[in-house]
Amino acid sequence: MLRSVCLAVVVGRFLIVSLAASDPRPSPEEIIQRFAAKEAEFAEVWKNYTYVQYITMEVLDRRGRATERQEYKVEVYFTTAGQRKTRILSQRGALQSVRVTDEDLEDALHRQPFVLTTSEVPHYEIQYEGEERVDELDTYVFDVKPRGTKEGKRYFKGRIWVDTQDLQIVKTSGKIVPDHRDNKFPKFETIREQIDGKYWFPTWTEADDVLRFGGLGGYRDVHVRELITYEDFKKFEVGTSITYDKPLEQ
Repeated sequence: MLRSVCLAVVVGRFLIVSLAASDPRPSPEEIIQRFAAKEAEFAEVWKNYTYVQYITMEVLDRRGRATERQEYKVEVYFTTAGQRKTRILSQRGALQSVRVTDEDLEDALHRQPFVLTTSEVPHYEIQYEGEERVDELDTYVFDVKPRGTKEGKRYFKGRIWVDTQDLQIVKTSGKIVPDHRDNKFPKFETIREQIDGKYWFPTWTEADDVLRFGGLGGYRDVHVRELITYEDFKKFEVGTSITYDKPLEQ
């Protein structure tokens, strides 16, 4: 009887070890390597898509009401020679309390849809923070910040959520750094969705933040809000018929 019990214990331990070996839990380092590789794949796929981007920037009063608004409609398109270009189709309104700089537009167009590829990983400190359920998705959560900064280069600092199945970023929350003395940048959140059934594309970005301007002569706080949406994704392929909207007149 005693021998039978001992044998059962040994078999049970063997089964537990075997199951653990057949389904190992990836380490944070392995997750980073795998999702960065997926992000690199997505970055290449992203280059083959056209879309329309709507950007709204607002200044809010103390009650949270928009008192100033500036709107852009931007098109990412391909020329007849197959070159991918970006152009502003329309612009309405203006902000008086703050000025929309070239860096603001560059962030909205190219940096707030943050993509962390294999080649970019060495530039960042990436800290695993566990798992979290986000909009019915199981995700790995990482805090990300630049290891250092180089003049003229912009970085992301914040948190990312990586889908545990597809190993792609599905949500981003943070800001683009560094700030400058007279040019401040808001915290934002970006959501991605599956567009082609395989890769997760940025579809929505929102920022709602108070930016502090000034210095020795005094400070001025400005409450800003920004909304960016992406629409009409189309994959460009050789032989695709290209139609163009009329660009903004300069």
